Amino acid sequence: MKLAILKNSKKSTWRFLGLFILLFSVISLASCSRDDDPADNDFFAGTYNGSISYYDGSTTNSQDNGKVFVTKVGSGNKYNFSFSDGISDLNGIEFKKEGDNSLISIGSSATSYIRIDNDDLKILYIADGKTWTANCTR
Repeated sequence: MKLAILKNSKKSTWRFLGLFILLFSVISLASCSRDDDPADNDFFAGTYNGSISYYDGSTTNSQDNGKVFVTKVGSGNKYNFSFSDGISDLNGIEFKKEGDNSLISIGSSATSYIRIDNDDLKILYIADGKTWTANCTR
């Protein structure tokens, strides 16, 4: 009789432990915020692939299969853009949140514009007689 009680006690303990782990897992997954706005995170950091170009006033470098590596600088709203294929980098570009899940560069105009959203990077940036463009996706 003692042996049967001991076996049932071990089964109950394992069942309780399994139920506890399952419940903990479900609660942990459910508590992840679905309303977490990527514009508030480092979500935009990473590599974007697509067409890129650079014009320095005399020479054009254009690539259909280029890359732009985006990194967030510190905890602020500034980003760096490192281009592949020998294209000069853009550093310290400041952004503001626009709408849901997107960033747009501060001081954007018809001739200078950088926009990042969930999957796309669009750049038309003109400064000091130089022009950078990108039409990239992740």
